[in-house]
Amino acid sequence: MDSQTILQQALDETNGVVFGVWFLIGAALVFFMQAGFAMVETGFTRAKNAGNIIMKNLMDFCIGTVVFILIGFGLLFGEDLIGVIGQPGFDIFTSYGSFDWSNFVFNLVFCATTATIVSGAMAERTKFLSYCVYSAIISAVVYPIEAHWGWGGGWLSQWGFHDFAGSAHIHMVGGIAALIGAAILGPRIGKFQKNKKGEVKVNAIPGHNLTIGALGVFILWFGWYGFNGAACTSIDQLGSVFLTTTVAPAIATVTCMIFTWLKYGKPDVSMCLNASLAGLVGITAPCDVTDCLGASIIGIVSGLLVCFGVWFLDYKLHIDDPVGAVAVHMMNGIWGTIAVGLLANPDVPGYSLADQNGEQLAGLFYGGGFGLLGRQLTGFAAIASFTAVSMAIVFFAIKKTIGLRASEQEEIIGLDVTEHGLISSYADFAPALGDISMKGYTKDDAKSVVKVPVDEAVKVENYSAPAPDGRPKMTNIVVVFKQQKLQQFIEAMEAIDVKGITVTNVMGCGMQNGQRNYYRGTTVEMNLLPKVKAEIAVCAVPVDKVVSAAKAALYTGNYGDGKMFIYDIENVIKIRTGEEGYNALHDSEEWERS
Repeated sequence: MDSQTILQQALDETNGVVFGVWFLIGAALVFFMQAGFAMVETGFTRAKNAGNIIMKNLMDFCIGTVVFILIGFGLLFGEDLIGVIGQPGFDIFTSYGSFDWSNFVFNLVFCATTATIVSGAMAERTKFLSYCVYSAIISAVVYPIEAHWGWGGGWLSQWGFHDFAGSAHIHMVGGIAALIGAAILGPRIGKFQKNKKGEVKVNAIPGHNLTIGALGVFILWFGWYGFNGAACTSIDQLGSVFLTTTVAPAIATVTCMIFTWLKYGKPDVSMCLNASLAGLVGITAPCDVTDCLGASIIGIVSGLLVCFGVWFLDYKLHIDDPVGAVAVHMMNGIWGTIAVGLLANPDVPGYSLADQNGEQLAGLFYGGGFGLLGRQLTGFAAIASFTAVSMAIVFFAIKKTIGLRASEQEEIIGLDVTEHGLISSYADFAPALGDISMKGYTKDDAKSVVKVPVDEAVKVENYSAPAPDGRPKMTNIVVVFKQQKLQQFIEAMEAIDVKGITVTNVMGCGMQNGQRNYYRGTTVEMNLLPKVKAEIAVCAVPVDKVVSAAKAALYTGNYGDGKMFIYDIENVIKIRTGEEGYNALHDSEEWERS
């Protein structure tokens, strides 16, 4: 054996060791993406559900590990059965010495990513137990079966379908599951409102911490270098993948910034954060077969597609997706899968796309015709159909058995306290930030209600006196009621031409006793109950009209519907003009018209 051969063998062995280590480092980076998903979802939703969201993201991985050991890994990488499914087995227990540990860990973290995508779309109104059941099923059965088709030696891989890191197998699957779950679950309270004409008004429900959301995006982008690059087998290929994984999300974000700036007059921060993720999802399948130009095109389309997706779900489908998971993962997962058939360039380092006869395949825009594109479209259709049918069955079955959605009262109070006994995820840092301070409630509060007549449900204490001059006097109406009725109350006041309302989140001790909660096994006793206090000063609108509208909007027939207090106002002074009395509440021309 000559020196040249020995040197080459040494280089090959070293290269194998180096990329074997990099493969496991990549798996660790993908695991770290769980933190990114948790931060994005937490930041883009309300603080009263932060603990619930952290718990769901934690259990996605932990429950997924259990079922992937028992079922999932065998279905994914077991001996192929007619190209459709892997043969389940327990080699991890019976043949540990020869088991493929690296491949198991790497695919486990991918599996957890698929499951956690759904959490954001179903956030703030899903029962924790029901979510755990869903997470176990998708990790044990749904993801392993469809991933076997492309990555485990199944029929799609044999036919030439290409999804290098999971635009279809992971992100599209998670996004479709998110869409179906959110549609079956229904929107959060207050997200959509119908007016008298039947038109649907879309209400924004901002997340409580954009900083945490941005941190999550940066963590995900960092982890994506392992997500896309872990399977590379040469330095040139790895460098090319790193380039495309950087270019696509960057250009998607710039595209989104320009689009939102032109459309809304200001660049939208949260939408641009979603656009970064959209570009990463779009480049995931073709990251190893596209050049810089292809990555740029993918980024431009992704940046526009995520804006369209969020709008389409809100204004056309009326499906509530708090974090934009469907627009980011499903729509751009589909786009990334199709982009392989359009933009695959044979000049890219490590290019190896070929059909079952060994003939090279290329993208439509690089002279490859429709062969590769047809394979990609077929793979997309097959994976999407399987996922849609299986996840619809799963969610409907959960809904009909243990129930999918939390009660209205639980949703308003927040899932932190009702599902986990966690009074606030921020404790002393932010103990009383409006609707996050849902102290003293448990699930039983949603059940223990007693029906009473409407006149008794809303007490009115009237302290008004006759008007001194026959003109409508100035009156202050104070209404204390349940927080979930705020939107209906505001709409009722707008309908009778009330011009201004002052709203305050208040805490108080009522006839309902506070409940006992626990933190790390220690009793936390609270007896403060959350309410909303609205104050309205009127002179042109009759008091009895306000009272009637408030009763109609606030009545539920349960104790705790609220009370109204009516007081005379001695004087009102408009700071801007110095006007007093009636003119301080209503302009003179408006007064004459009324």
